Amino acid sequence: MTASLALEIRNLNKAFGGLPVTQDVSMSIRPGERHLIIGPNGAGKTTLFNQVTGDLKPNSGQIKLFGTDVTRFAPHRRAHAGLSRTYQIITLFAHDTLEHNVSLALLGLRRTRWQMWRPLSRYDELAAEARRTLDRVGLLHLANHPVSDIAYGEKRRVELAMALVQQPKVLLLDEPLAGLSNTERSTVKALIASIPRETAVVMIEHDMDTALDLAETVTLLNYGRVIVDGPRDAVIADERTREVYLGP
Repeated sequence: MTASLALEIRNLNKAFGGLPVTQDVSMSIRPGERHLIIGPNGAGKTTLFNQVTGDLKPNSGQIKLFGTDVTRFAPHRRAHAGLSRTYQIITLFAHDTLEHNVSLALLGLRRTRWQMWRPLSRYDELAAEARRTLDRVGLLHLANHPVSDIAYGEKRRVELAMALVQQPKVLLLDEPLAGLSNTERSTVKALIASIPRETAVVMIEHDMDTALDLAETVTLLNYGRVIVDGPRDAVIADERTREVYLGP
């Protein structure tokens, strides 16, 4: 059973200053699944992502990617195993070009020997793949512009490109629609919907109307615990979901 899962989380616990943030969290994601994580602010959603990616170490519990226990793996080893993510707060190099940012995201996964005095643009394979991915998110025409020159919604798409260029098997999206206009949301939603089924997508999002269109399964977290987990329609219809998150 475990080997057939893209991502398996078992009894994950994390505490800060003695206060629990995730409490016995368990979750199973199948290959190609579209999974939504919801919950009030402070429910532990981003903390859970940080444990899955290795940015935070759990106090106890287990994380597996395609049957391999990665609980003690460093973040770069998890990336090599097929895990990628975006962040709630955009993390880009503002004074570098879009192409440079996407190339950097790809560099760590390649066995190319990097010479720091040699511009990334001289690595033809990296540059070509970065530009292909920027084209995929509709930003090829801005490839040579610095990130500081582009709009907020375009920065969200650059970050998505940085995750997609790694060709992940499991992609974690932390509020990818946050702060976007209606038009920008439609664009990013279409990009997420176009991600091939070779990639499982796990998303944290507060824009419920948009997120539910994309999700097949849903997990509701509250105070670091899983309250409801299962098929989208069943979770949304559950009275605990209305009580904790959606309201009457």
